Parts: sequence; structure tokens; C-alpha cells
Amino acid sequence: MTVYDIIIIGGGVIGCCIARTLSKYDLKVALLEKEADIASGTTKANSGVVHAGYASPREYVKRDMCIKGNKLYTQAAEELNFPFQRIGSFVVALEDSQIKKLEEERKLATQDGVPGLELILDKEKIKYMEPNLTDEAVGVLHAPSAGIVSPYEMTYALAENAAMNGVKFFRNQKVRRIKHQNYVFVIKTKTDEFKSNNVINAAGLYGLKISKMVGLDYFKLMPRKGEYILFDRNAMHLNKILFPTPTKVSKGILVCPTVSGNTFVGPNALNITDKKDIATTEAGLKEILEGGNKLVPNMPVRASIRNFAGLRAIPGTYDFIIDSTDVYGFINVVGILSPGLTSCYAIAERVVEFLELLGANTKIKEDYNPMRPKPERFKDFTKEELDRKIKEDPAWGRIICRCENIPEKEILNAIHAPVGATTVDGVKFRCRPGMGRCQGGFCRPRVIEILSRELNIPYEDVLKRGEDTNFLVAKTKEIALLRLKRGENE
Repeated sequence: MTVYDIIIIGGGVIGCCIARTLSKYDLKVALLEKEADIASGTTKANSGVVHAGYASPREYVKRDMCIKGNKLYTQAAEELNFPFQRIGSFVVALEDSQIKKLEEERKLATQDGVPGLELILDKEKIKYMEPNLTDEAVGVLHAPSAGIVSPYEMTYALAENAAMNGVKFFRNQKVRRIKHQNYVFVIKTKTDEFKSNNVINAAGLYGLKISKMVGLDYFKLMPRKGEYILFDRNAMHLNKILFPTPTKVSKGILVCPTVSGNTFVGPNALNITDKKDIATTEAGLKEILEGGNKLVPNMPVRASIRNFAGLRAIPGTYDFIIDSTDVYGFINVVGILSPGLTSCYAIAERVVEFLELLGANTKIKEDYNPMRPKPERFKDFTKEELDRKIKEDPAWGRIICRCENIPEKEILNAIHAPVGATTVDGVKFRCRPGMGRCQGGFCRPRVIEILSRELNIPYEDVLKRGEDTNFLVAKTKEIALLRLKRGENE
């Protein structure tokens, strides 16, 4: 059995970012993910905002991580070829009393290295920069370094590059027990056993459960649900990320564009106990619409194409927990609430520092390649390029998703990529079939057919997202024949 130098538990953006960072070193690294695909938990329903870094208290670790992490995005996007846009954000003051708070934020953040912050009180200038913003705004704090990213596309890019550089990914590996003896961790999952000298716990909502497996119970995690409404691509166009003036509890309900051209409103913040509760509620959707209307009046409700919710792990300290623990070789990276997505590259560098203290080999490999090729997209081709592509491979000309113009070839590439898609949702989040106006009504049967063929599995074994999420049970004729045998025909 291979004894890994490092095993990472958790395949969200934090785990995959750590994996990619460690892939540059001469180390044997593996990542275990309990779901059928990476980016299936908190990452999938992240707002996708790259924060400027001034929203957290100065004494918090996450403020420092956010400011450092934001600056690392430019290089990461260039190397990994994921969509990222520095469009800037507005924190909006709706009352004169909020202006003083925004000015205080600007001064402190500038001292801490956040670039370009500007308090704008000129209403004409504000309206020019963001025409959709409410006329009730009396001022905004503009942060030009803020941006938007697709959190799951970035996570796939991180995982692919990590795999290209030797990291092993194991999915459907829910950790059940961890034994630590003679400086070696033995990790038992439902189907396998893994050994490692070091373990990094990046298990998100289940971080406390993993920590307890090695006898560490020194923090608390609470699930917090956030609900969203996503609008059609043509519903409205925003130039900026729009935040209300924050409270002590939350950054508030924002209105934000996405890198794909849609707009969303949300999230709210509801503390719950069920780690699987991602249902939206009438009260929650009403709350986020009311919050959104304060920033952008007359939200285009009729243009909404999907409601969804995500969970994030809230630590009792409201700060990141990044610790080299009393169990030698076990590192906790948990309680990564907002702005965790922005902070991921800085968090990964912090983990490397801990591993160096533990004696890990951090010599960069001679053959390390930080570049991940940009995925080929139908929408990016000129007509001449597309004609040539279709002649080379007719799959480029077979459109599977009409809403998003996704050909069969993009789906095939998503399935056969390093750490490729094995589920319908895995295909959807990698190349967007099912994300358009009809939400998969047209393309889903074809995606199921392609997965069945490419993975060499029966239709009924194709899953939406993981265990017990089958779309199909059996062929209609088979069910009818079975009923006839049982005498159940009408």
C-alpha cells in the first residue's frame, strides 16, 4: 500500500487549492472527497465574489488571508485559465449616518494594503458607474480590486492542474475512521484504506467530525444556509458587485453579476442544524428579494430561472481555523466562511508553512507545470475556426444544450478531463448544459445518454450528483413486463 506524504480530506475549493499548491513539490499527495465529484458542497453554491479584503475585523486571520489572497488571483487566473473579472464592488450607503462608517473602513483598509479604495459621494458619478443602482444611495465605497469568478470552474481548474502534476484524486471516499500510530495515519473509508504521514482536514461542514476522529474537539462549527435567486442572462446588466453597508452578522444581501452573464440576488443567512438542508423557502426568497430591491429597485422576478441554497460552516470564533494541531502531522483548515474563496491561495501558502515545520519536502519539482490549458469552448470560436473544428470532429457540430449552445464535444472533454465529470451535475457545472433558460428540459436526456456511453454504464446507473440520485429506474417495457408477470396490468 502506498504511504502518501500528505492526504487532504475534502475536495472543495480549499482542499483543491491546497492540492494544487502542494503539487509543485516533490511529495506524494492524495485528496479524498466523500461525494461523487469535487466542488459538490459549499463551493458549488458560493457567491463567486473575490472580495477586496476590508470587511473583516483587523484582528481576524481571515482579513489578512483575504487581502493576500485577492492579490494572488491575477497570476492564478493566467496560469489556470478560469474566468475571472476584476469589475470592482460598491458598498452602498442608503443613509447619511453610514458614510462615516464607510470612510473609517476606507482608511483602515488602505493602511492594510487594499488598493484603490474610494469613497464616492457624487451621485452623478455613482449613477454613471452603475446605472441600475437605486436613487436612494447617498454614497458608495468603491473597491476596484474586487472581482467575480466561477467558484466551481476555478476548483475544477485547480484539481486538473494538481492531477497533471501528480496528485491522486479519490472520489466517493467518505472517511469513517482515522487511526494515528507511529507517526502514520490510517484512514478508512467505506471501500478503501489509505495511509499518510500527514493529514490536512479541509472537510468543510464535516470538519469537526474529521477532527474528532483523531481526538481533537476544540472548536465548534454551525451550518448556515444562504438562499439565492438567479436571473436569466438578458434580465439586467450590472457593472459592479453591489453590497449594502454591512452589519456585525453579515455582509448583507448583495446583487451581483456572474462571469457567465447572469445576475443573482442573495444570500440571506439562516443558522440551522441539518448539514443537508439546501431547500429554499418562501420566507427566505422573500427576504432576499426585499434586500435586493433596496439596492436595485424592481428586481426582474419574472426573469428568475433558478432558486438555490448553499451551506457554509460557521466557526464559533467567526474566524478561519488554520492550525497545526497537537496531533503531530494533522492540520485543521476548517471554519472557512466568507471570504474563504478569496483567501484560498493565501490559505494554501499558510498550510505549506506548517508542513515545512513538520519536515515535509518543499523542494519544487523540476517538471512542475503550473499551466492548465484553457478549455475549448464553442462560444469562443470564430465561424472559420468552428467550421474547421467540425470538419476535424463532427461532435463540435452536434448541439446538445440549445440554451447555452453546448456541443457534444465540450461534454466529452468534460468527461475525459483529469478529474473529469462522472455525473449529470458534474457535466453541468463544467460546461453549462442545463444552466440555461429551460434548466435542462431539453438537454438532460442527451447528457444522460452521453455519460452512459462514455462511462460504459447502463442509463439507470447515471447519477444526478451522487449516491441515490438516479434519474432512471428501468426501461418502460421492462417495468410493464414485470407488472404483467405479477398480474398487475389494468
